[in-house]
Amino acid sequence: MSSIDANPALSLSRSRTDMLRKTLLSRPSTVFAVVVIGIFTVVALFAPWIAPYDPLAQSFFKVNQYPSWEHWLGTDQFGRDVLSRIIHGSQNSLLFGVMAPTIAMVVGTTLGVVSGYFGGMVDRLVTRVIDMLLSFPELLFAIIVAAALGGGFWSVLLVMTVVFIPGFARVARSATLAVRQEPYIEAAVAMGIRTPLIIIRHVVPNMFASTMLMMTLWIASAIRLEATLSFLGIGTRPPEASWGNIIRDGLTNIFGSPWAIIGAGFSITLVVLAFNIIGDALRDAMDPESAE
Repeated sequence: MSSIDANPALSLSRSRTDMLRKTLLSRPSTVFAVVVIGIFTVVALFAPWIAPYDPLAQSFFKVNQYPSWEHWLGTDQFGRDVLSRIIHGSQNSLLFGVMAPTIAMVVGTTLGVVSGYFGGMVDRLVTRVIDMLLSFPELLFAIIVAAALGGGFWSVLLVMTVVFIPGFARVARSATLAVRQEPYIEAAVAMGIRTPLIIIRHVVPNMFASTMLMMTLWIASAIRLEATLSFLGIGTRPPEASWGNIIRDGLTNIFGSPWAIIGAGFSITLVVLAFNIIGDALRDAMDPESAE
């Protein structure tokens, strides 16, 4: 018997990975979504070299210009190149969109596993904190805390991370409670295997697919949330570019130059749609009956 066959958790994880790969590569929509995310990722990583102009450079002589070969999406009310600002804005939008759910997944999964595996007072305490955080609507909670802390990178990252932690903790706790009753867990305990090793080898692989699904869907939510906070003026601070504050600036100058709203809005829509398509594919890979 091979080592993978001897470990049900690793065998299940491998089968899910194979199903996921097949699901992603067999659908034109998911291939399109992967390509879109790849393009925007490359744009964000190499923004200083891709952007044709300095996103902060202003020119009184180029205010509210229409799209042209010189400025593909025109200029805004300060004479800044709209395309360059959208390209640089992808850095902040995607950075928050990926970092916040990733950190939340690590912290939330840890809390959920500890709560579900050890139970008792620890479980009750973690559950109460999770329920308290879930009682607030995500956007309202983010606005309140961000307004209290002020804008800025670390404040927004902290707010968005805290918003997403309860969901990961709840999923991890439920999965841990189910896995803890499995015979191979009882056998591992009887053999004297240490608890951290049991959790890493047997518990975590069983919730990997669920947490990855949540993170994929919440990357899209994080991008929307960051754009909302920046649009309200409590996210990324001007003059730094973010898709949210680009739309905010464009709204005040909609009759002079609507290209900022169109470009940034299209970027948000396309990226969020791509992550949602991949999230649906992940859901179908985990539960084939949902695709029927």
